[in-house]
Amino acid sequence: MIIASSIATFGRYCLFMKRVFSVPEKWGIFFKRTVGEINKLGVGSISLVLIISVFIGAVIAIQMQLNITSPLIPSYSVGLATRDIVLLEFSNSILCLILAGKVGSNIASEIGTMRVTEQIDALEIMGVNSRCYLVLPKITGFVFFMPVLVVLCMFTSLAGGYLVAVFTDIITVSRYVYGLQALFVEWYVWYALIKSLVFAFIIASVASFYGYYVKGGALDVGKASTNGVVSSSIFILLSDLLLTKLLLQ
Repeated sequence: MIIASSIATFGRYCLFMKRVFSVPEKWGIFFKRTVGEINKLGVGSISLVLIISVFIGAVIAIQMQLNITSPLIPSYSVGLATRDIVLLEFSNSILCLILAGKVGSNIASEIGTMRVTEQIDALEIMGVNSRCYLVLPKITGFVFFMPVLVVLCMFTSLAGGYLVAVFTDIITVSRYVYGLQALFVEWYVWYALIKSLVFAFIIASVASFYGYYVKGGALDVGKASTNGVVSSSIFILLSDLLLTKLLLQ
């Protein structure tokens, strides 16, 4: 029963996305709404990204230094390992799992509230494709701004490790900076950006799907928001596995 229900839900999601990706009836309104979603979903998440990234970068640097005790391992490995962990996983996968909670719940609760207050029904009565009108600007705006959040996460995470080197005696600044520069692979940056675009699409679309099909009242909006966050997190982890296999083989 669980498998059948999951397949049915996925099919419903595919049909939902087919209606979402329709040609907007009025491009001016679409661009205006997209800019608003960029400001709300993207710019509104910058402070959270910066705070989390600084502390995570600092923690990674400290843990790497405390666990690298062998004299056979070069001291600059702390900076190198911190850089690669941030580029390969934290700046895209872990960051998007965190944003799934903030952005996903925001989207699901907003659209779900419009459903239970019959605003979506009013749009349908007026002949408006409510799926395209409400959801497409959110997906477009969040996917468009996601690379900016990823790049900010990369810089602030590495800066967090740098602050550890500056204000503690765990590792010297010169060795940390040298480690950041050593054996740099440019593809890791593109790899992180590609994954983040896929994850941003998953967050916005799955949360919108659960919010759009809410039935009931305010309590059901909260349940839909939770289901949207959980489902998008699972899809992010599955996609992370597949993209890692495809992009790093």
